[in-house]
Amino acid sequence: MSVRGMPMVSVDGQADGFEIGWVAPDGGVRRRALAEAEAVAFEEMMPVREFSSYRGQRHFPGLYWAATTGRHVGFESWLERDHAMLLDFDPQVTGLSSQPFWLGWWDERTRRSRSHAPDYFARASDGTGLVVDCRPANRIDEAAAESFARTRSACEAVGWTYRVVSGLDPVRAANLRWLAGYRHPRFGASEGMTAAVRAAFATPAPLLVQAATVGDPLTVLPVVFHLLWCGLLRVDLGRRLSDYTVVMAGEVGR
Repeated sequence: MSVRGMPMVSVDGQADGFEIGWVAPDGGVRRRALAEAEAVAFEEMMPVREFSSYRGQRHFPGLYWAATTGRHVGFESWLERDHAMLLDFDPQVTGLSSQPFWLGWWDERTRRSRSHAPDYFARASDGTGLVVDCRPANRIDEAAAESFARTRSACEAVGWTYRVVSGLDPVRAANLRWLAGYRHPRFGASEGMTAAVRAAFATPAPLLVQAATVGDPLTVLPVVFHLLWCGLLRVDLGRRLSDYTVVMAGEVGR
């Protein structure tokens, strides 16, 4: 369902600030002045537009299952997928949605209304909002730059943080993709094994050697990776994960 083409609030033919539109969990379309958006739980909202898929497409759309919410969020490229994963990994993020709203405004230069749907909305543990657009730096043209600038202004007006992000560090991204494969709670379902693994790495130690002290690495390593994802264990993600990576205790749990 799309809410694009929202009618703009106008005075003497000019728009009065921003307008925001979204699709509620019940499927109903909502349109409000931006000032009313601060109290809306956009992390719970449905995407405002469909994720298109067609033959010969240059990008790869899909769904990412977020451990933070237990729900899927959509993406339209590997870049967006990686940033959904990064938000999911962030212990400060408590909610996440994709294509959360259309932001509409009046363009004085072209004398017409314009709109933009950011890629993600995330809710932080302190209740603040984060709006994210994903775009390679070399693909931000004049129109995109203007949309991003307008979106930043709107976010600042309601107290949200706004980011335009590009590619992740390749090593960090590869490590996170690996750990994300163990993000599901089933990998930490055994409380006894989880406790044993945490105890084993209470003192920093090499990954494989120390895991083997707990039991069969085929059984233990998935738990180690899950705890690394959850932040209950930690490593230097700026260096490639290997059998010799030093693992140590963490403090964050989901």
